Amino acid sequence: MPTRRTLTTSALAAVVAVATGAAVYGRIQSADAASGEDTGKGAAAPLVQTSAATGFATDVAIPVQGVAATRGELVMSVSAAGQAEAWQKTVLVAQVNGRVVSLPVREGDGVRNGQTVAGLDGAEYSLAVEEAQAALADAQNKLREATLFDDRIEDAAVRRERAAAASIRSGVEAADVRLRRARLDLSRTRMGSPITGRVASLKAVPGQWVRTGDELMTIVDLDPIRVEVQVLESEIAHLAPGRTANVSFAAFPGEPFTGRIQTINPIVESGTRTARVTVLVDNPGGRILPGMYARVSLEARRYADRVLVPRSAILERDRRAMLFVYEPGSADGLAKWRYVTTGLQNGSMVEIVSQGVETDSVKPGEVVLTEGHYTLIHDARVRLVDDAKKEGGRPQ
Repeated sequence: MPTRRTLTTSALAAVVAVATGAAVYGRIQSADAASGEDTGKGAAAPLVQTSAATGFATDVAIPVQGVAATRGELVMSVSAAGQAEAWQKTVLVAQVNGRVVSLPVREGDGVRNGQTVAGLDGAEYSLAVEEAQAALADAQNKLREATLFDDRIEDAAVRRERAAAASIRSGVEAADVRLRRARLDLSRTRMGSPITGRVASLKAVPGQWVRTGDELMTIVDLDPIRVEVQVLESEIAHLAPGRTANVSFAAFPGEPFTGRIQTINPIVESGTRTARVTVLVDNPGGRILPGMYARVSLEARRYADRVLVPRSAILERDRRAMLFVYEPGSADGLAKWRYVTTGLQNGSMVEIVSQGVETDSVKPGEVVLTEGHYTLIHDARVRLVDDAKKEGGRPQ
């Protein structure tokens, strides 16, 4: 139960509050009387309306960026993911048995087509060639002895028949085949690069004994680089070899690469309902390496004669698409608000279509604002600059 002291304190506070309010009201009335204003008995003070116009000074031209609307071709694209592969790749294997005596390359080295990249001990194969040469010479002597007086035979057909039989008996043909085989084996002790490229996955070392079929190294051609992506069957019909492909690699963020569609596999995989599309990208410095992850945007359908503006020009107000068109003036210009109807769009451009009376269109050549325009109002004073942020434009 409140005490008498508490009640006294509360009453005193109420008196003070009433007195203070009366003093404030008196001052307001005095100010009104001094200014000659009469608000009227019981009339409420008007509310102050605020908007974007009061948030920023409107007597100073606001720096903005703009781009002219164009009439042209809108290119739609298909996006897919894949990875880089070598344009050409060959695995070099030993074609004869032997000990590695020469290995003049290392991983990453560039090599030319035909350049020696490995050598095996060829002593044994050189001896085999000499033996085959001696055997051939012996067989040729036997053939000469067997046909020594055949030139006296007048019938040419008989001479040819005797020569063929003598050649078989002497073993000349078999000896010639053995010599060619020995020379081939000797040549295979020197291994040259089958393509121009770079050495990869080197598996041999000097002194190692290798057998026929053993893998020695891989040679890859990295220029151009090949990027393989899987595209949905519903999009395959809109692609064609030779069209442009924009490629980005996770290893090079923010750096775009341009390629072209080389081939489209006509077979759709039943499990994924996709088909393989191969893109070639120039890679003169060999920076892009096989296995790198890539995102690819493939040029697909084309739509001609469309009015196009950058995607950054389109804003949304009252759940409707709109943009600002720059109207030049004597010194600066004005930002004109227009509701528009958008059509097709790709990653960078939007189509503006004429539809109904509730929206406006944009004419090719008119400048639409693309930066510094997010908080503008209709007829705001603006000036076109190259970089709105550096010029102190409005926050986005």
